[in-house]
Amino acid sequence: MHARVVDLRVRSFDTKEMVRVYREEVVPAAREQEGFKGAMLLTDPETGIGISITLWETEAEREAAVDGGFYDEKIEKFAVLLTGTPVRKHYDVSLMV
Repeated sequence: MHARVVDLRVRSFDTKEMVRVYREEVVPAAREQEGFKGAMLLTDPETGIGISITLWETEAEREAAVDGGFYDEKIEKFAVLLTGTPVRKHYDVSLMV
């Protein structure tokens, strides 16, 4: 399994809106992507930091979501909330309990 981790920065008072957009826009669209296995959004309401973690069956399926425009479309949903450029990283999932 493979993970995409994205650091998002918003104004602290926008974290609830970040959660709403993630729940209503990102997750339903992600479920339609081939190989999608799950998602998690971690937030710190005091700092406005959010960490999105999406899980993918294969590396190719994870990358297809970027190549097919899914990633950019979903980041655009957050554009009015963001205070900085999202930082995207990729990892292998070595252990999940």
